[in-house]
Amino acid sequence: MSHQSELISSDILEYLAQHERKELLRFLTCGSVDDGKSTLIGRLLYDSKMIYEDQLAAIRSDSSKFGTTGDDFDPALLTDGLKAEREQGITIDVAYRYFSTAKRKFIIADTPGHEQYTRNMATGASTCDLAIILIDARYGVQTQTKRHSFIVSLLGIKHVVVAVNKMDLVDYSQSVFDQIKRDYLAFVASLDLHDIRFLPMSALKGENVGNRSGLMPWFDGQPLMELLDSIEIAEDQNFADVRFPVQCVNRPNLDFRGFSGTLAAGVLRKGDAVMALPSRKTSRVKAIVTYEGELQQAFPPQAITVTLEDEIDVSRGDMLVRPDNLPQVATRFNADVVWMTENPMVPGKQYYLKQTTKTVNASFARILHRIDVNTLDQHPAEQLKLNEIGRCEVTLNAPISFDAYGICKGTGSFIVIDRLTNVTVGAGMIRGLAEGREELHKVTDAERAARFGQRPFTLWLTGEKAAEAALQLERALFDLGHASYVLNRTEHAAHAALIAGHVNRAGLICLCAVGTPPSEDGTHVLLDTADFCLDEGLGKIGRFLTAEAEPVEEYSI
Repeated sequence: MSHQSELISSDILEYLAQHERKELLRFLTCGSVDDGKSTLIGRLLYDSKMIYEDQLAAIRSDSSKFGTTGDDFDPALLTDGLKAEREQGITIDVAYRYFSTAKRKFIIADTPGHEQYTRNMATGASTCDLAIILIDARYGVQTQTKRHSFIVSLLGIKHVVVAVNKMDLVDYSQSVFDQIKRDYLAFVASLDLHDIRFLPMSALKGENVGNRSGLMPWFDGQPLMELLDSIEIAEDQNFADVRFPVQCVNRPNLDFRGFSGTLAAGVLRKGDAVMALPSRKTSRVKAIVTYEGELQQAFPPQAITVTLEDEIDVSRGDMLVRPDNLPQVATRFNADVVWMTENPMVPGKQYYLKQTTKTVNASFARILHRIDVNTLDQHPAEQLKLNEIGRCEVTLNAPISFDAYGICKGTGSFIVIDRLTNVTVGAGMIRGLAEGREELHKVTDAERAARFGQRPFTLWLTGEKAAEAALQLERALFDLGHASYVLNRTEHAAHAALIAGHVNRAGLICLCAVGTPPSEDGTHVLLDTADFCLDEGLGKIGRFLTAEAEPVEEYSI
């Protein structure tokens, strides 16, 4: 960084202190495939002198092998680090890069443009203050441009820079730029985007990136680097509503008991009255402690430890707020959910939901609609698949304290975790309390099956080892996470068939060791136990166990 090189050599500690005090701006680049996202980031790093000499030499060497600019320097290779990205000339995973100017320091998220990587793009955008949406000047507003604009709006990013790139390929035409600007504004009229800046540029040539371009005299706006340095983000934080989720209780000795966490919103001051949720016990802030010492007041997103004047019960997952400014506390709310795994989201199935520092059991009561991210149309849906987004009604087994995502991102967002694999399968933005239903809806067989994560069916075991095999299978299925019930030889076959039907409708697998089933019953699986082997038996019925399996007919296995 040429503007600080002298300070680095003369007083490295002062340089580090100045750098630490700089305002941080997080932004992402997104847009259609091959719009120049990685090239733009590479140009920003190059112009801000954030590339080491050996790294620059390696990039120049790789440009002739992987680059799209012939033997010339290809800035995109600075961020497209994966071999598959370089070979295909695309971005696959989110890449984070860092640079700074005299005023600010920056974290860039280079996000993929392909639809199949929507979850990656949403992950990269979740912490950003600003989005740069690139548009190829030759093609104008594309489907992927619209999709990414919708996701930017969905995630509440307040500042958008629409960078019309590759202007060198359209002879720096003002009419082309103006038409793209009109088309984009027409599309986003229905979206929650307010601060939109338009910028004509050529990332490859460096026009309007670090310095104002002399090839586009008709544009009197700031170049990108100046825009990033000057755009106002200080007021984007919510300083009105105090929200302090407690991450842990800090008790290093008998004389100190503090509550540690990250301030999600509001300004917390020494002496402020606070209420702990959900207990609703009140006290006052005795001290605000940090590693550097005590503070008189704290701002988001500072990590702090708060001590209180009174000994009230506060633990991990609780939240400290002002008594006269409370969040919502409920077990039901509506949220926009981005699904992030191959296994679809099915209403009724149990998941873990983690919001702030609190984790609760949750399920999706229903999907209100699925959103087509390409057209913004709303469609009915029974499940959400990988990369799909839908408005859902969420129900919890315990109340949480939350705000609408537009009011406070920290308390209005959550992740969904699979209870068996502990994998994050979804992310959500809370929109508000679930509306009351005019009538109660009957629990369906499909909802029961989804709750247990299995397709209920009846397994009729025949032969001398039927009773023993049924008990072995019940234990094995239970250990695998399946719910089943055994009917033994004390039941008459016809009576057992009737009971088995009720067991199946409750969502359970029924293991009947009663003999041959009645001939009129056609919803069962037959298993002869003459040469029974547990592993072989599990293998034979494995295809019937999942909730996504086809309805069971009559089989002999």
